[in-house]
Amino acid sequence: MKLSLGVFAAMLLLCWTAGARADDSGTVITIEGGKFVPSDVTVPANTKVKLIVRNQDQSMSEFESVDLHREKTVTPGGQILVYVGPLSAGSYEFFDDFHPQDRGHLIAK
Repeated sequence: MKLSLGVFAAMLLLCWTAGARADDSGTVITIEGGKFVPSDVTVPANTKVKLIVRNQDQSMSEFESVDLHREKTVTPGGQILVYVGPLSAGSYEFFDDFHPQDRGHLIAK
C-alpha cells in the first residue's frame, strides 16, 4: 500500500498539532480584580501539574507560594507557566505579594 507524499505530510502535520495541543493544556488560574479565580484549585496528587496563571488586571501581580517554593511576577494582561509536583495529597497556599489579601490554595487529591 502506497501513501502519497501529500497524505503522508498531512498525517505528520496532524500528529504534530495534536501533540502541541496536549502540551498547551494545564490548570488555569486567572487574576481578576486583585483576586485569584478560582481561589481553591483541585489538582491530582502524585502528578506533575502545569499551572497557567493569567493576569487580567492592569497592575503587576505575583504568584508566590512558600509551600510550593515558587515565586513569579505576572505582567498586566500577561500570563506565566508554573510547574509543580508531583505533590502529596494536601493543601498548598499561594498568594500575591502585590495584593497580600489575595490568597488561594492548590488542593492535591
